[in-house]
Amino acid sequence: MVTAQASAASPLRKVLSVVLFNLLVYIVIGMPNAVLTIFVHTTLGYSTTLAGLTFALQYAATFATRSSAGRLVDKIGPKPVVIGGLLACICSGLLIGWAGALHNLPSASLGILLISRLFLGWAESWTATGVIIWNIHRAGAENTALAISWNGICSYGGIALGAPIGATLALLPPPYGGLVAVGALSAFLPVFGLALIGFYQGAQPHQSTENPIPFRKALHLVLWHGSALAAGSIGFAAISSFLALYYAAHHWAGAATALAVFGIVFVCIRFFFAGQIKRRGGVFVAIVSLLVEAVGLTIIGLFPTHYNALLGAALTGAGFSLLFPALGVLAVNKAGPYNRGAALSAYSIFLDLAIAGSGVTLGPIIEFSGYSAMFLTSAACCLAGAAISYRLKRSPHQS
Repeated sequence: MVTAQASAASPLRKVLSVVLFNLLVYIVIGMPNAVLTIFVHTTLGYSTTLAGLTFALQYAATFATRSSAGRLVDKIGPKPVVIGGLLACICSGLLIGWAGALHNLPSASLGILLISRLFLGWAESWTATGVIIWNIHRAGAENTALAISWNGICSYGGIALGAPIGATLALLPPPYGGLVAVGALSAFLPVFGLALIGFYQGAQPHQSTENPIPFRKALHLVLWHGSALAAGSIGFAAISSFLALYYAAHHWAGAATALAVFGIVFVCIRFFFAGQIKRRGGVFVAIVSLLVEAVGLTIIGLFPTHYNALLGAALTGAGFSLLFPALGVLAVNKAGPYNRGAALSAYSIFLDLAIAGSGVTLGPIIEFSGYSAMFLTSAACCLAGAAISYRLKRSPHQS
């Protein structure tokens, strides 16, 4: 089994062998990013608000399934939860392909697409939570930052890989192009993951005589860390949900490239600078990250050119990159070894809520005030997140 073979391996090698499953799921998450909102708005003929809501529904589902992911990881161990996430990912891929095949029936296509987003949100929460806790078991609690950081590298690296792949598949001729091809590949990748996971030995949950903390208490423990994360996540939502539509509104080509730049810069910053979290402290890194993200979004909002959009996407990716692990390490450690799954799920919920809520708030801002106002509003949210993080810096017991 993989775990037995890797018992003498370095923490990094232990982490990398399991984080592959998260990479597969996030490639699936990234593939529709450059085509989904355009499909709903242009092909099916619905508003930008509904297009944004369709994208954001995935994160509403992620939010709804976070508590079950954390509870099950702490109760039965992470491997079965990761398997459940991969199965949900297969269902999402099959449904999105079906939705693409029914593009001539807008209502039916949209309905199936919405269900596929629910399954994808379920897949994200169970896989990501299971993989992180599995790697904390494998690499040791002292390497929590390493486990979270590499999970993020594979998450947004997967999005960076998936966006241009999805855009390329969308250009294939019917009847097998568009979302049909995206759905087929989205179903195949998690099947490949299921074929591999049978060779992995699972990790047993920590045994404790104490009752697990209620999820409400876990939310309270990570409230301020999660609030700062939520503020920065709105900027990520602005890029992921609406950058493709922003490019289309200006008749620019290369939306998939901009999304890939966001993901590539995200991965590079996470890869080369994750050590700054341990060296300088999570709160300091979070404040700097949020300020950089705000600058990137402001550039897109104030200077609407193709090159500035690329620059803004890169800076937003750089700023968002270290935000989750910077505050996530602190949040997870507050709950102790027996409740890491609950704490991680509670902390991640703030990201889910922010992105899901962005579909309700950012879309109407575009319709009434334009894209510049939407990006500037997102930048203001990042500044609010920096202020929340500064509050943590002034409260040592919180940070």
